[in-house]
Amino acid sequence: STQVLGADRSIMATREQELSAHHNQVFNESEKLQRLERLLAKFEQGVIDEEVLNVCPELAEAKTNGDKLAYRKKILARSLEERLASSSLQKPAEPKMSSGDAKATPEPPSEEVLKRRDLITRNLQEVLGGDKLLQQLTAGKNIHVYWGTATTGRPHVGYLVPMRKIADFLQAGIKVTVLFADLHAFLDNMKSTWELLENRVKYYEASIKALLQSLDVPIEQLHFIMGSHYQLARPFTEDMLRLCTQVSQRDALKAGAEVVKQVESPLLSGLLYPLLQALDEQHLKVDGQFGGVDQRKIFILAEEQLPKLKLGKRWHLMNPMVPGLTGGKMSSSELDSKIDLLDSAEKVQRKIATAVCERGSEDNGVLSFYQFVLVPIVAPAEIKIGTKSFTSFDSIKAAFEEGAVSGEEMKETLTLFLNQLLAKVQSKCDTPEVAEALEKGYAHVEERKVSLPTRPSLSLDDSSKQHLTALIEGVKVVGDGTLSLEAALATNRPVKVLISLAPKGRFHLGMIAPLLQLRAAHRAGAPIEATILISSLEAFLDSEKCPWNARESRSTYYASVLEVIISHLGIADVVKIQKDTDASWYLSNDYALDLYKLASAVTRDESSLLNTTSSALSCNLVPLVYALNAKYMESDAVLLGEDSSSTAQLAVKLLNAIGVHAPTQLAVEVVPGMDENKMGCSSLDFLLDPFDTPKQTKTKIGKSFCEPLNTERNVGLELARKVVFPLLDGNALLIPRSADNGGDVACTSHSDLVKEFAVGSNASFPLHPADLKTAVVNQVNALFDPVRSKVADQAKLLAAAFPKVQGKKK
Repeated sequence: STQVLGADRSIMATREQELSAHHNQVFNESEKLQRLERLLAKFEQGVIDEEVLNVCPELAEAKTNGDKLAYRKKILARSLEERLASSSLQKPAEPKMSSGDAKATPEPPSEEVLKRRDLITRNLQEVLGGDKLLQQLTAGKNIHVYWGTATTGRPHVGYLVPMRKIADFLQAGIKVTVLFADLHAFLDNMKSTWELLENRVKYYEASIKALLQSLDVPIEQLHFIMGSHYQLARPFTEDMLRLCTQVSQRDALKAGAEVVKQVESPLLSGLLYPLLQALDEQHLKVDGQFGGVDQRKIFILAEEQLPKLKLGKRWHLMNPMVPGLTGGKMSSSELDSKIDLLDSAEKVQRKIATAVCERGSEDNGVLSFYQFVLVPIVAPAEIKIGTKSFTSFDSIKAAFEEGAVSGEEMKETLTLFLNQLLAKVQSKCDTPEVAEALEKGYAHVEERKVSLPTRPSLSLDDSSKQHLTALIEGVKVVGDGTLSLEAALATNRPVKVLISLAPKGRFHLGMIAPLLQLRAAHRAGAPIEATILISSLEAFLDSEKCPWNARESRSTYYASVLEVIISHLGIADVVKIQKDTDASWYLSNDYALDLYKLASAVTRDESSLLNTTSSALSCNLVPLVYALNAKYMESDAVLLGEDSSSTAQLAVKLLNAIGVHAPTQLAVEVVPGMDENKMGCSSLDFLLDPFDTPKQTKTKIGKSFCEPLNTERNVGLELARKVVFPLLDGNALLIPRSADNGGDVACTSHSDLVKEFAVGSNASFPLHPADLKTAVVNQVNALFDPVRSKVADQAKLLAAAFPKVQGKKK
């Protein structure tokens, strides 16, 4: 056995050497050939640079003689061509391949493949990724392409343009999926209902089938799908959120410039639209997308951004845009610019009679119909206009521009053609099912009006009033007042309080401030059921401060610390910890629909609330996630940092937009870092971390600003007010001092402490900054010590929560 293994290794080593030598030879010979080809190209272009002169020094003299240069260049180019053709520098034959060797060079496309490719791409205005399409055809792949349309108005004859192209796809033997963007239609039009859109989709499907069958196209490979069937599912929503971190507001706005109405501050939904369309490619599992040339910027976005998330890159096929009969783009919603598929022959004749048909006009709707609809369908058969016959659009256009045929004659032929075709379509649509879908899909529907539930009249007894006072004491009420809190207290049930923590970085002392407020209200007798929601999604959307793949481990780290702290504070019986990713509602279909509804109710500028340098579109979603957390946690009250007051204000508008009363939002003062700014997750030198050693905590607090007798900008005094005294819960703060320094001091309130520091109960011995800091350090370490001792495997926990990421985070 050992001998066999040894022999195998020897054979493999020899084989590797042969392959390496072969690859080196191929590389060297290829370099020589490329150099000759490069020189030839330079000769053909008349370029004489250093590389050319090294090969042909005789050109140095001719470089300054323009009369002889052209002649010399041709002679030399011909000479070089001969040298290249006769060169022995040919690529050596490939050695025989075993099953473990590299793949052989693919065969060139056959004539049949090229015919299929030409059929797929003919009459298109632009193709992106045509090489990849050809490779797939050559490899025999079962190709799948999709085309999407929003079910807003009614299909019209302008649909003949994409249908003619889809007919080519089907005849080329590739699978075609038609996507009905019913979700977009629902969000864009307050008069749309799901029942209406479902019937409208049925009518669209029947119309498209009738159009293709009227063109004698087989439809066995034609499939239909509604966007709502997968665009609200969790996998799609997750990819949408991930893509939002990669795309800036500017790029999203640019991508939708041709298809989304441009205003100074667009709706957030308008910025999301191009991203959703790009993701359709991934979730429909297609090889490419087909659309109008107005979709080009969205296609470019898909090609650039999807590969960054390892979602692949597709090819894109673009049709020209068809002007309406009145000029400009033909629209389903503009009745005068389109001919409905069910229009009578008289209506068709009347609309075409009033159509634009002026010589020299770029918005000639009639001429455009010939170019993009009539000629591609009828050719190569003759097209008779007046007394003349034509077989190409160019000849028709030339005759029209020269006056050989009149505008009236052009309209007569177009009218006859459309009426004959529409007669076939209408015959196929003449069924009870289509009639019912048409009636229900376009029935008059009252505009959806979102109304808030009526609140009952409230009357609080004395006990409930005391509980209300305990809950709001020392905090700022933001947004919609205390009505939601009062409504809960009036029912004599526990108040559902939400504290949402986004794990953007290291857990720190500032995150405990809402818990101290909660504890004070609980000890004052307020009935409370509180939840700390670890909102990892908010942390991810805020410039990926929590990487996508670290959300679970980061949440576990936070939960481990919080469990110890709430136990130490004595509130474990009224506070539970919830990871957002474990919630049953997290990224559910209903959640996704609500997210899109909120995006349709807020502008880009209104949602740009984060204090960040990032321009990622995901940052605009953070206020929406905050609002949805409050809704789905069924909160009566939310405790938040005062720095998030603007988010709380916006949440009122957002929740009202989906028919939900906003909870009472209570803003707690933020805790300062050791640099006097707000204590933040990422400022490691200035935050107080429970995993810091007691000495590290002492060092950090020791470096904070604290001048003798100066109570302004005094970090020690602020920590005492916002953390230490709430921790002491009415007990005195004992500050030991030597007799020489005035002896021990006991302060029962923050005001006592300020007085002791500014003037001193003994004027000769005001409280020294070092003594103040020591007292604060002792209290903070007393809070942190249980975390240090009870949370196991801290290094492992942190390593998982903050993984090292090479390159850009995903």
